Amino acid sequence: MSWLHVGREFVLVLCLNLSIAVLWTTVRAGDRFDETLRISNAIGFCIWGAVELLRLLTRGRVPALLITLIAVPVGFVAGCKIAAWTGTDDLVGLLVHDPAHTWRVVAASLMIAVFGTSLIVFYARSERLRADLQSERRQAAEALQSETAAKLALLQAQIEPHFLFNTLANVASVIESDPATAQRILEHLNRYLRVSLGRTRRASSTLADEIALVSALLAIAALRLGDRLRYAISVPAALEAAALPPLLLQPLVENALKHGIEPAVSGGEIRIDAERRDASLRLRVTDTGVGLDASSPEGVGLANVRARLASLYGERGRLGLFQNRPQGVVAELTIPLAGA
Repeated sequence: MSWLHVGREFVLVLCLNLSIAVLWTTVRAGDRFDETLRISNAIGFCIWGAVELLRLLTRGRVPALLITLIAVPVGFVAGCKIAAWTGTDDLVGLLVHDPAHTWRVVAASLMIAVFGTSLIVFYARSERLRADLQSERRQAAEALQSETAAKLALLQAQIEPHFLFNTLANVASVIESDPATAQRILEHLNRYLRVSLGRTRRASSTLADEIALVSALLAIAALRLGDRLRYAISVPAALEAAALPPLLLQPLVENALKHGIEPAVSGGEIRIDAERRDASLRLRVTDTGVGLDASSPEGVGLANVRARLASLYGERGRLGLFQNRPQGVVAELTIPLAGA
């Protein structure tokens, strides 16, 4: 039990004792308020102490009703004795020596004590249930977060080697026939790795970082494909700092290269555009390659992008593929714009 919870119960008991003292002196005009308040506080806090002691000793294995039935008489007797030490009437002693005139007062006091104790026990129980529920929700959220992070790491690990393997294969294919081109590819690869270092394992990057990476990727592809590849990137300066999780844009560009431009005899153009639509960031990767093939299954890269979008944004993250007229494909990525 936290100290905050103990403090709340203490204030509740104190207010309840004060209310009982006011009510009692209002009903019985002959009784002094200060004496009634001392008796009420002594009985109330003794019963509260007995409830907490029994709850601690039984460790929650005893029903709250049984604890109340035990704590009320014990606390009542102890409270009466403590109040008597402060100079008030000893209700227990009066009940023994003059039961005819005292039993009604004692009975009424016991009824009030049972009511007050039930209120305190109910409040404590509801607080514990609320705390347990919050703890379970927090644990469930932490477990979901850990599971999501593990899934994202796995998906990201599947995407990262793709570009590196392709680039190294390109270098190997031209290193003997065209060493200068191989050297320029390695220079762009070095640039790519410098930009990506320290960013690929973060949960979020920026649009400017991702554009820098795909620029290096396209520069490497342009060295390999020559005149068969043309590309353009259009990103407003106001959107460069927009948050963008790593490796959402890059697979779309790789997909346009591999399935759009490379199979086309005459090659084609890749264009990357970014815009803000209301509270969303919309990225478009447009190619003029061979176009969509309805019979071909979706590749691992696009499937991983969809899985990461679902994990990060749920229904707010979308990936759409459309025919580009007159030729090619448009891949449209939509995510919530942070801070919008």
